[in-house]
Amino acid sequence: MGFERRSFGPREMHKAVCDDCKKECEVPFVPTPGKPVYCRECYPKHRTQRY
Repeated sequence: MGFERRSFGPREMHKAVCDDCKKECEVPFVPTPGKPVYCRECYPKHRTQRY
């Protein structure tokens, strides 16, 4: 038996505005009011470092 990946089909994307650069972007989750959303370009600047 091997490892099997389950495919759930295409992700539902939701429109949002990046809290950093203010560009419109799409994210794979429903944005929560009061929680920042970042576009693909800005996200790495705000990601916490993992060791």
